[in-house]
Amino acid sequence: MNTRRTTFLALCLAAVFTACKKEREVTVPLVNVDITVNLNLPEYNALQVVGGWAYLIGGSEGIVVYRKSMDEFSALDRHCTYQSAEQCKVTVDDSHVIARDTMCCQSAFLLMDGSVVQGPASIGLKQYHTTFNGAVLRIFN
Repeated sequence: MNTRRTTFLALCLAAVFTACKKEREVTVPLVNVDITVNLNLPEYNALQVVGGWAYLIGGSEGIVVYRKSMDEFSALDRHCTYQSAEQCKVTVDDSHVIARDTMCCQSAFLLMDGSVVQGPASIGLKQYHTTFNGAVLRIFN
């Protein structure tokens, strides 16, 4: 009977610590985002072609938009998910397909979907929803 109690207590503690760990990992602030971008404007010329990207004001630490195909976009918060209290901000590197921060969070993410390509981050960048009607891109959560 004593072994059962010990086992039960150990399982409860493991569950609590696991839940706490996940809670600490997902700490990018929830910010309301609803942005409309007219891609016909000159400041968004880079988004006219597949593989183009642009920074936007919004989100927690800004947003990077990446054109995945002629009608599909990725909109990612630039707030690094590793030690997010530090408010590290990723920037697009010379490859134009990776966003990274080498000064603060030491992590890199794929612009296509925000997935981690270099740690210590284990969670990808926060993604926002997008819709596109051929000229206007809407980014929202």
